[in-house]
Amino acid sequence: MNEFDLIREYFNWPSTDSNIVVGVGDDAAVVNVATSQQLVTSTDTLIEGVHFSSQVGPRDIAHKALAVNLSDIAAMGGRAKYFTLALSLPKIDEHWLGEFSSSMKQLAERFKISLVGGDTTKGPLSITINVIGTLEIGSALQRSGASPGDGVYVSNTIGSAAYAWWQLNNNQKPSKGNLEKLNRPIPRLELGRALNGIASACIDVSDGLEQDLGHILDCSNVGAIIELADLPLDEELSDYVKRTSDYSIALCGGDDYELCFSVPKRQREWLLKRLQEIDIRITQIGEITKSLGLEIKGYSNNSSSYQHFR
Repeated sequence: MNEFDLIREYFNWPSTDSNIVVGVGDDAAVVNVATSQQLVTSTDTLIEGVHFSSQVGPRDIAHKALAVNLSDIAAMGGRAKYFTLALSLPKIDEHWLGEFSSSMKQLAERFKISLVGGDTTKGPLSITINVIGTLEIGSALQRSGASPGDGVYVSNTIGSAAYAWWQLNNNQKPSKGNLEKLNRPIPRLELGRALNGIASACIDVSDGLEQDLGHILDCSNVGAIIELADLPLDEELSDYVKRTSDYSIALCGGDDYELCFSVPKRQREWLLKRLQEIDIRITQIGEITKSLGLEIKGYSNNSSSYQHFR
């Protein structure tokens, strides 16, 4: 099997999107875009040994590779439409490819996004995905709009994926639920779209709440105060914190792919109305302030969030 056979066999999925003029199999993809819309695009690379271990199966790798890109589109309030896949493989393993392809196709169909092209090459296992989405002109959520007095919110719970990672690295067995959160995060696309016109700033929590909220503060030239007691933790992580008083996993652990966002007080009622339409929990954890920097009441640990280069 050569690379062209590989693409035809595993990644030439049919699409019902009539805006795709040229898809998989040509030199480049061609799609139609409405004149009232803007494109929003994001690219992420996952590398074996950095973003996942050799013990992680192809179904989980495929899901996460696509999900983390979709999460970036969610943070901008966009609607994911198309993606390309660049896949580097040490060898052709048809069983591995079948599992990988099936899982990625399943997530793509769930969020109605079409694969339109990409590349394959021989080398160390890595997956690079570029997602292209659309949004109404001028409606993009950004990191730069937070103002003093805005509430700071996060979706669902934080720290669960990081706690599973910590357990794996400390010879402990994570729960099935937390392992699922680590390996198969759910991109909050519906929430991102619901925040259009309501949130003043937004980011997805990929490298840790402390660091990612800090990006909003830096870009908006503001500060924030958050309360440790208000952090939404699942039962397992909450028990760990009670035993150890260690909040570093919740604050600095990555891989949540939840949304952190700010909302003006005047928009809170609209926020609650929008949330009635989607099944997602949100929690206010603090408030934007004039004073620069992030103040975490009750936290004095020197832990820091993940960075690729230090």
